[in-house]
Amino acid sequence: MTVGEALRKFWGFEGLRPLQGEVVEAALQGQDALAVMPTGGGKSLCFQLPPVVDGGLSVVVSPLISLMKDQVDALRLIGYPAAALHSGLSGAEAQEIKGRLGAGDVKLLYVSPERVMTAGMMDALDGADMGRGVRRIAIDEAHCVSQWGHDFRPEYRILARLRDRFPAAPIHAFTATATPRVRKDIVEQLRLREPRLFVGRFDRPNLTYRVVPKTNLLSQVLEAVQAHPEDASIVYCISRKDTERLGEALRAKGVNAAVYHAGLEPERRREVSEAFAQDRVNVVVATVAFGMGIDRSNVRCVVHASIPKSIEAYQQETGRAGRDGLPSECLLLYTPGDIASWRRLISESSAPERVPYDLGLLDDVRRYAVTQGCRHRFLSEHFGQDYTPPNEEGCGACDLCLDGFKEVEGSTKKAHRILATVGDLVRRHGTFLFGAGHIAAILTGSRKQEVLQHGHDELRGHGCLTGYSPSQVSDWIGQLVDQGLLVRTEGRFPQITLAEAGAGALRDRQEVALREAPAGRRRERGVLLPDADQALYADLRAYRTRLATERSLPAYIFFHDATLLGIAAARPSTVEGLRGVPGLGESKVKEFGADLLQIVETHSRERGLSRDQFAEVARPVPAAPRTGSAETLAPLFARGLTVAEAAVESGLAPSTVSGYLAEWIRDTRPPSIDPWVDPGVQDQVREALEAVGIGRLKPVFEELGGAVPYEQIRVVVAYELSREPAVSG
Repeated sequence: MTVGEALRKFWGFEGLRPLQGEVVEAALQGQDALAVMPTGGGKSLCFQLPPVVDGGLSVVVSPLISLMKDQVDALRLIGYPAAALHSGLSGAEAQEIKGRLGAGDVKLLYVSPERVMTAGMMDALDGADMGRGVRRIAIDEAHCVSQWGHDFRPEYRILARLRDRFPAAPIHAFTATATPRVRKDIVEQLRLREPRLFVGRFDRPNLTYRVVPKTNLLSQVLEAVQAHPEDASIVYCISRKDTERLGEALRAKGVNAAVYHAGLEPERRREVSEAFAQDRVNVVVATVAFGMGIDRSNVRCVVHASIPKSIEAYQQETGRAGRDGLPSECLLLYTPGDIASWRRLISESSAPERVPYDLGLLDDVRRYAVTQGCRHRFLSEHFGQDYTPPNEEGCGACDLCLDGFKEVEGSTKKAHRILATVGDLVRRHGTFLFGAGHIAAILTGSRKQEVLQHGHDELRGHGCLTGYSPSQVSDWIGQLVDQGLLVRTEGRFPQITLAEAGAGALRDRQEVALREAPAGRRRERGVLLPDADQALYADLRAYRTRLATERSLPAYIFFHDATLLGIAAARPSTVEGLRGVPGLGESKVKEFGADLLQIVETHSRERGLSRDQFAEVARPVPAAPRTGSAETLAPLFARGLTVAEAAVESGLAPSTVSGYLAEWIRDTRPPSIDPWVDPGVQDQVREALEAVGIGRLKPVFEELGGAVPYEQIRVVVAYELSREPAVSG
């Protein structure tokens, strides 16, 4: 079976993305490889595809039983010969799988790192596939083998013995996040032989990153998850106690939120995972114990209620959003106090030789939180990759590019008042220091007992920032800590003192910038389909949820959102039409095709809608973002597809598509842009252009009061520029 035939038969796809193709080629040619592919980058397909192409047995070492089970269930649903051996099986079930393994009826076997090296497992693998044994080995989550990775697991170190036991089998190591240092360690620890290195793009253009000062945790988290009521959200906290407290508070506000952490009974953790996977629970408040192996494609929001301990962890955790390539948001609520909490945890729990390294990782996250530059650029460059923004306005998908750095009015004066008050406290009390909350209470004029008993209501700074909330002032104190003007002490109850640089700033009357959180304008997800098709999409999702509940399986293994969007866009009337929707292989069309067509038929008849509306472009967003260009999208634009339709076809975010559309318009000079921007909106943009000029887009956006999205402004500007030569001639 060729690669193309296998893709169409089992997965319903016409081709691989370039990096996937190279990894699969290396596997089929028997070469060792290290593949660093960000979460949602399609790494599973890289080790699932080769066995059904050449008929050999592949062993996949995976750290989580839930991950193995879900992937095997998904593969069985498409008729793929896969199995998993883990501690959750009965003796009879394990023996049945070993029998199938020996008979050659299993082509992909998942096994845990602890189990794979046991004598019984080695014997079973030696006799597998009718004595032909193991053709190749894949190590998933390979960063766990490195002590410099963010999730080191000692049991992964024994996997190097696989090289001795199966010397002819190539080993492929897969990970979502690995710095150059970790990559080198993976190669050495697994004893890879002249491995081919494949590193995907770490940038996830469909994700919008925002960092906001943590001022009111509950209201901020509530706002974020309620912006995605029909989709999934994950909220990460540092401690188990924090997850319980926040989960209870969200439920009190009417949010159906579950809690997940390592302190729960295994049965309860399993219940939460299953409810989330089956779309029965949309919000999970969790420690980082939750998420690995969760492949729910419609996670639209990941909130870090506390700062993560490394950029690698942040990249992996935020990568659980938008795995289908659709726009999703990642919100980090930041306070320097969380840095202090992590520093304490690292100092108490890390091995002594790791403490400096882990503190360095934590400082990388702090720099990310306080950066004034593009967040997509920061993340890309952290992993050693250059970043080119899609347009002159920047990435179009982070708070700093969308909203800019907004300075607090009267920053210097406010900063100096804070510094002076801390200086007064130091002069009055010496080494007896106070925390940020107490200092904020003084500055905002509080007369609570702690302030009065120390006589701090008599300080010149008492009440000098009246009118601002204590949480807002605490955030400014944190910013001054980040700038090195104040110092936060270590320990269980961190306290604030004046840094030498802060004393100098006061003495020399230096200017100091304090930033305020932007107004909170969220990235517009855009309407991907007309309203009627959104209703069809909802009907299809309800069908998927029913299947998941009836069979006690994760909803995403039946159909990803991208596949359902493709059906809703095309409204196919025949089985052949369904086969044109990626994500529907032969088994799924055979088993579910009649139901899907019936849902589409009923919906279309009731609303008088035509069928096969997008028969030529029924290509929903794939399981991860793809790349494109103005040239590759030109045929879509030439047919008059809207930005939303072209996004569905290409697998790119609408903002990215609009950038390519602008290029295409400038190059081809179409007679009209009516297919992409309403004529009335065009007139509004032209009036704004007359007022502010045809330069950068942000002044136009602001002139229009934010009523017209950047994507549409960009298209109109491109059209006006394309007409300039004709006018001047």
